[in-house]
Amino acid sequence: MMRTALSSLVLSCAAALLPSTAHAWWNGDWSERAKITLNTSAQGIETKEAASNVTVAVRLHSGNFDFTAAKEDGSDLRVIAGDDKTPLKFSIERFDSVNELAVLWVQLPSVLPGTDKNVFYVYGGNAKAAAEADATGFDASTVAALHFSDKNGGADALGLLKPATPPALEPNGLLAASAKLSGEAIVYALSDKAIVDAGNQLTASVWVKLDEVQGGGKLLQWGGLSLEVKGGKAVLRADKAELSGGDIVATRWTQIALRLGSGKATLFVNGAQVAQGDAATPALGNSLRLGEGARGLMDEVQIAAALRSGDWIAVSAGAQGAESKLVASNKESKDSPEASGESHGYMGILIKNLTVDAWVVIIILGIMFAIACWVMVSKGVLVSKVEKANRSFVKRFREANDELLQLEAHAPHPNSPIYRLYLAGVRELAKRKAGEAGAKPLSGASLDAVKASVDADYVRENAKLNSGMVLLTIAISGGPFLGLLGTVVGVMITFAAIAAAGDVNVNAIAPGIAAALLATVAGLGVAIPALFGYNYLAAQIKNATSDMQIFIDEFITRVAELYGQS
Repeated sequence: MMRTALSSLVLSCAAALLPSTAHAWWNGDWSERAKITLNTSAQGIETKEAASNVTVAVRLHSGNFDFTAAKEDGSDLRVIAGDDKTPLKFSIERFDSVNELAVLWVQLPSVLPGTDKNVFYVYGGNAKAAAEADATGFDASTVAALHFSDKNGGADALGLLKPATPPALEPNGLLAASAKLSGEAIVYALSDKAIVDAGNQLTASVWVKLDEVQGGGKLLQWGGLSLEVKGGKAVLRADKAELSGGDIVATRWTQIALRLGSGKATLFVNGAQVAQGDAATPALGNSLRLGEGARGLMDEVQIAAALRSGDWIAVSAGAQGAESKLVASNKESKDSPEASGESHGYMGILIKNLTVDAWVVIIILGIMFAIACWVMVSKGVLVSKVEKANRSFVKRFREANDELLQLEAHAPHPNSPIYRLYLAGVRELAKRKAGEAGAKPLSGASLDAVKASVDADYVRENAKLNSGMVLLTIAISGGPFLGLLGTVVGVMITFAAIAAAGDVNVNAIAPGIAAALLATVAGLGVAIPALFGYNYLAAQIKNATSDMQIFIDEFITRVAELYGQS
C-alpha cells in the first residue's frame, strides 16, 4: 500500500514538472486565435472571491486578431476555455471585417480571484466552419441585455424586448453602437415576474456618458425603482430608501450598478461599491423607462434576477470598460511559438503585428538595402583593383626614360584609370608624330591640346569611379525618412483602431506601436551601413582622383621635357 502511494506521489510530481504542452492548439482546422487574459490580481482589477457565470465583453481588433484569416461574417469564430478543450457560450454583437473590429459576449463558468491565469481563446480562420454562436451569451438569470446594437435597433439581445420607439444610435459608442439620449425616455414593456420568482432579487447595471451631471436625469425607472444622476452623484431610490454615492464625470463613460435583495440595497460605480443600506425591492410593474431627462449616450443595460456579488460586478464592469486594467489580449497563429508553448522573441511579436503600410515601407527599404549593398560591394572591389593597378603602372611610368611612349606595348593595366589617361595622351602624341625621327618639337599649343585630351578622359574616368554613389546617398538620406513615414502611419492606424475598438489597455496598444517603430529601425538599418560604406568609398575615390591629377601633371611635364621645344 505504501509503495503504491509513493509511486503515485512520484508520478504526480513528475507530471507537475513536465511542460504543459498538451493544450497547444484546440483544433488544427482553425489557423488563428486571440488569447484573452483576465487579471484579477493587484496589477489588474483585484478580486477576493471567484465570480461564477460572468458574461464578459471581448473586443477584437487588428492588434489581437487576424481578421484576414477569419470569415467575413465571423461565423467561424469559436471561444474555448483556458484548458483548450472546453467550448464556451458566446454571442457576436458586431463583426466588421473591413475595419477589423468585433465585439463578443462570452460566458465564463468561473473567474478566479487574485491571479493573471484566467485565460480563454477566441479561434478563427476556418473557411469551412459553420456559425455556432449562442443566441445570447448570457446565463439563465439574465432578464434583459440591451446592447443598442446597430443591427437590432435597440432590441434586447435575448430576443424578448423591443422598445416602443427605437432610439437614435451613435455608431461608435462604448463597445459598438450606443443609444443617444435626448431627454425622451426609451420605453420597454418588461414584466417583473422573473424578479418576483427569484425572491425579489435584482441586479442591474447601465453605462452612461452624460453631457451634464448636476441634474443628469433618470437613467433607469422601473415601477418604484429609480436610478438617476444628481449633483454629480449616482442616486438609487427603492421603496422608501435612498442611496447616493460615487463621482459621475460629464462626457466620460461610467458604469452605474445596483443590487437589491435580502432587505439590502447596494450601489456601485465603475465596479466599486459606493453605498449600501436597508431597502426592500419595490413593486416594479411592467414598464421599464431609460434615460428620461438625460442627455448623452447610454449603453449596456443589463438586468438579472439574481444577487450578483461585488466581485462579479467588478469583473463585468472591468471587461466592458475601455480603460480597464482587467483585460489583456494578444494574437497567435497555429505555427507560432506561443501556440506550441515555446518561448518567443520580441522580434517575432513585432513582425506579427506589422500593419500593411509598415510591410510596404519595409519591403521598399529592403530593396534599397540590397541595392546599397550591391553598390558598396561592387564599388569596393573596383577601388581595390584601381588602387593596385594604379600603383603598378605609376611605378613603371616613373622608371621609364626614353621609352615613355612604348609603355603600352608591355603588360597593359586594364584596371588602372591612370593607364587609360596615359593611353589618351599617347594617342594625341602619335597624331603629332612625337618621338619619331625627324619630327618637329611640340609647341606650347600642341602640349595644351594633349593636356586637354587627357583632362577630358580624366573627367570621364572620374565619372566612372563615382557612378552608383548617388544610390548610397539616396539610401542615407531617404532611408530614415521613409522608415519614419512608415512609423507615423503605423502609429496612426494603431491608435485609430484602438479608438474605434475602445480597448486602450497596454497589451492592445504596445504591439502595434512597437511594430510601427520597426519601420524606423529598418530605415536606420539601411542608412547606417550605407553611410559607412559611402564615406569609405568616397575617401578611396578621392585618393584615386588625386593620383590621376598628379599623374597628368607628371605626364605633361615629362612630355614637355622629352618632346617639347627647348
